[in-house]
Amino acid sequence: MHNLMHRPTVRLLLRWATCSLGLWIAAALLSSGLSYNNDIAVIIIGGLVLAAINVVIRPVVVVLSLPAVLFSLGLFMVVINGLMVLLASALYKPLHVTDFWAAMVAGMVIGLVNYLVTTIVEGL
Repeated sequence: MHNLMHRPTVRLLLRWATCSLGLWIAAALLSSGLSYNNDIAVIIIGGLVLAAINVVIRPVVVVLSLPAVLFSLGLFMVVINGLMVLLASALYKPLHVTDFWAAMVAGMVIGLVNYLVTTIVEGL
């Protein structure tokens, strides 16, 4: 399984699944802050959009905001995660995030899910 994780396709699929799972859990926790019209396809496509944003745009944003990340001892990453969720919502309209605070909480939930899934998969 460890060698399998080094394949880019497998990593992208895992990232997509993790983002989708995180969005679904965040939507359940934030019923008024994040909505997907109870359509699982919206969660799956939204997860793909978020995974693509996290691969392409997020690294640039992290590098550009490195002083803020370092100064806040990494807490600014919560803001960056929230901004990525807001961007995904702006690019994919069926996934609706009401405001920045809901996006930050969703970003924290998705980050936690990502951490747990990565820990489990790497442990196999």
